[in-house]
Amino acid sequence: MRTKERYEAAGQGHLFEHWEQLTKEEQGELEQSLVQTDPARVLANLQRALESQDKSQEGDISALPETSYESAIDCSAETRARYREIGLEAVRRGEVAVVLMAGGQGTRLGSSQPKGTYDVGLPSHKSLFQIQAERLGRLERLAGCAQPIPWYIMTSRATRTATESFFREHGYFGLQQGQVTFFNQGTLPALDSDGRRLLLESKMSLLESPDGNGGLYRALQENGILDDLVSRGVKHIHMYCVDNVLVKLADPVFLGYAIDHEFDLATKVVRKRDAHESVGLIVAKDGKPCVIEYSEISKELAEAIDEESGLLKLRAANIVNHYYSVDVLRAKLESWCEQMPLHIAKKKIKYYDPCSDAVVCPADVNGIKLEQFIFDVFGSIPLERFGCLEVERSEEFSPLKNGVDAPNDNPLTARRDYLELSTKWLRDVGAVVDEGVLVEVSSALSYDGENLDRYHGERFSQDGAYLT
Repeated sequence: MRTKERYEAAGQGHLFEHWEQLTKEEQGELEQSLVQTDPARVLANLQRALESQDKSQEGDISALPETSYESAIDCSAETRARYREIGLEAVRRGEVAVVLMAGGQGTRLGSSQPKGTYDVGLPSHKSLFQIQAERLGRLERLAGCAQPIPWYIMTSRATRTATESFFREHGYFGLQQGQVTFFNQGTLPALDSDGRRLLLESKMSLLESPDGNGGLYRALQENGILDDLVSRGVKHIHMYCVDNVLVKLADPVFLGYAIDHEFDLATKVVRKRDAHESVGLIVAKDGKPCVIEYSEISKELAEAIDEESGLLKLRAANIVNHYYSVDVLRAKLESWCEQMPLHIAKKKIKYYDPCSDAVVCPADVNGIKLEQFIFDVFGSIPLERFGCLEVERSEEFSPLKNGVDAPNDNPLTARRDYLELSTKWLRDVGAVVDEGVLVEVSSALSYDGENLDRYHGERFSQDGAYLT
């Protein structure tokens, strides 16, 4: 069997130690699980990842130049309005699509269901998926679209079936079924703690885990998503993560900013809460756009102040919210898939041991999971073709990452931030909202605070009202 020989040549013969005890059907199932993986390549890529760990902190780090950085907080109302109209026009012409990364489960929230199905506790009890679907529908009406905005949802093996069922059960939340496309991200094998031996999940399957948000690129290629985008005439893509309750799908201001400057790739950021917030930063590293972890910069650099603005020099917090031109994907997607590095995460990994014919549940870290990061392609974009737009955190970023016991980014903060923004919109149009009262404005009613003039002068004195 060629598959067995290929694995033995790569030093992975242990995966077949129980081969003779398997039935013919089980042998076929194991071979099918192994045939798609090149073990020699996995080990070589792992070795490169190990070697690159020591070099990750090397390089000259600085803030992005002004040509690649703009603040939607500080720019003029006229500039924002111009970007917004450019973006709305692109949406109106059918040139925009949205890609959602939704492969994760709500494990930290105490749920095994897809995170997008989670209810943060709004008065309406809407899930993240429903909030986002209705916001997309509102944008279609706002722009006056002749055709629906395509929405591509990247799931994982663990979430695909449940996600599709959730959308079907809820009638696609008012969207057209044909505008929603589901596709799976890929997987990567797991290894033991020495990085020398691949692991089995069961007696008939290799142990694999999702390949990280960087797996988006290969998934776009292998699932024919790029070809579909081109066939639909899409020119601009907005990509984001499911866990942000405040996300603006296909934000016209962001799209307009990127289109106006003819950027190949752009990203949204928020200001760091403080110098030592544990968050990745968008910077220039050796003259190329890059994302660095907070641990990669010195205390002195983290605390450095820009004399002109009085703000932190390095303040652009990464929120995984990006723009891509379809042209850059057509030009670079294949090379991105081939050249993206692997990153190492040491974990406690449950695995099948063929010697004992048992599943082992370790008490301590015993293995390595591999993943790719979406921002590792940023360095392939020249700075003059890369943009970064700073937006207001309270209006655009409230992620759901942790359980209720965590101090930040939990269901309570997501609920609070959504309701506080809705309430601010009402006060902005002249509604009277009593102190301490929070009101939910449906994302189907207002995309960004518009369409609420009817509530001018209306008083809200009871907490938990819901406006549809």
